[in-house]
Amino acid sequence: MNKYFPGTQALDNVNLDVYEGEIHAICGENGAGKSTLMKILSGVYSHGTYEGQIYYQGNEVKFANVKDSEQLGIRIIYQELTLVPHMTVADNIFLGAEPSRCGVINQNELFSNTEQLLKTYNLDIPYNARVGALGIGQQQMVEIAKALSGNASLLILDEPTSALTIEETNVLMGILRDLRASGVTCIYISHKLDEVFEIADRITVLRDGQVIDTSDIEGLDQNKVISLMVGRELTSQYPPRTKNIGDITFEVKNWTVAKAGNVSRPVVKDVSFDLRKGEILGVSGLMGSGRTELVQSIFGEFGKRISGELVLDGAPVEIRSSQDAISHGIALLTEDRKNTSLVLKHSVLANATLASVKDLLRWRVIDPNKELSITYEYKDRLQIKAPTIHTIVNDLSGGNQQKVAIAKWLLTEPKILIMDEPTRGIDVGTKYEVYRLMNELTSEGVSIIMVSSELPEILGMSDRILVMSEGSVAGIVDNHNVSMETIMMLATKGA
Repeated sequence: MNKYFPGTQALDNVNLDVYEGEIHAICGENGAGKSTLMKILSGVYSHGTYEGQIYYQGNEVKFANVKDSEQLGIRIIYQELTLVPHMTVADNIFLGAEPSRCGVINQNELFSNTEQLLKTYNLDIPYNARVGALGIGQQQMVEIAKALSGNASLLILDEPTSALTIEETNVLMGILRDLRASGVTCIYISHKLDEVFEIADRITVLRDGQVIDTSDIEGLDQNKVISLMVGRELTSQYPPRTKNIGDITFEVKNWTVAKAGNVSRPVVKDVSFDLRKGEILGVSGLMGSGRTELVQSIFGEFGKRISGELVLDGAPVEIRSSQDAISHGIALLTEDRKNTSLVLKHSVLANATLASVKDLLRWRVIDPNKELSITYEYKDRLQIKAPTIHTIVNDLSGGNQQKVAIAKWLLTEPKILIMDEPTRGIDVGTKYEVYRLMNELTSEGVSIIMVSSELPEILGMSDRILVMSEGSVAGIVDNHNVSMETIMMLATKGA
């Protein structure tokens, strides 16, 4: 299989075989070609747009579109959600395949079928809920249910747990084991190697569009897979850091926030904490604990503040919008880079300078030379892999999109950088680069608040850890011999 895009070869003579009834993992860095290969196998890229052949159950197949592959029982769950937010869970799951009579959708049968499907796979989601009102993790479970509704014989999962809690991930693992026992074949793409080693039978490693190795799981360990992925040995998952933590630079006092239109039920309740210069404060907690609502409200872009105070460098500050936050030196890397961090149809240059346009003005007009030079500087600093700075961001891999989003905020020269799920959906090599950058920033005096669902990341990078439970602070602990069990106990049981 060969696949070309303008300026790059995404797949270079790739050969892959998958056995019936196995779970076959595909691993590789962002940009290795994993998602491109899966889009070919599922008909997203039609026959004729690539070189090579696909054989399914012994027969050569040629897909003109996704519908062709679905008719053979091939279903794909994308890393990026493909749901209609204004429709219900039931409507999304059976979109295009609704039960009907005389051309009219049978709502009772639709809801009944959805309820039975959710019950079969132990998915705790209301069938009649509007998808846009659900959290990212629940939306991902709806995607999974949608794929399973079509009696799949080959299920392709592209980073299916990137937005799931530990409990939801365990549910998915159980579903995959049941599917394997019933003869369903699965191709599983994930950067989370602990999941891969828990569930996969074989692993294929891609690097720079080529197959590097395919082996049974028993003959591998995580360090070996990482070295195959990145082409070098990583002695540690987290880079070493020389700490230089100073005085308190930011304080949040008695912070209470509710959703607009529902002020009687706050989602952030009386939260207080401080942040020191050069410190990484990790924020942990289960999905729904109020982590994202906390940081978005501090940034001026969520809900209605009922009460509380923000203090920056000893002086109270009022933040009513992201513009206020940026003017005070606060930046927020959001958890959803596609929808709230980047303008996908614009270039690397346009996205990187989006939040710092005022600094590029000369006589009220953007200085093109300064714009180009600073974008090239951060492209090199963050090692953004793009043919040029004029490349459209949507054409980049997830990891390089994340680097562009980070560059956008670094150009504002923040005092406080809030990072919500900074490594979601990116590979181990790119994660290491992000961690190295975070260490570099703290050594320069930048303070970081890092929200993460990954406990190893929280423990590996944080100086202190703020644990949230049901909108409140369950505890703030120094990261010194703290265990995952301690964090989970605080997150599940409260203070």
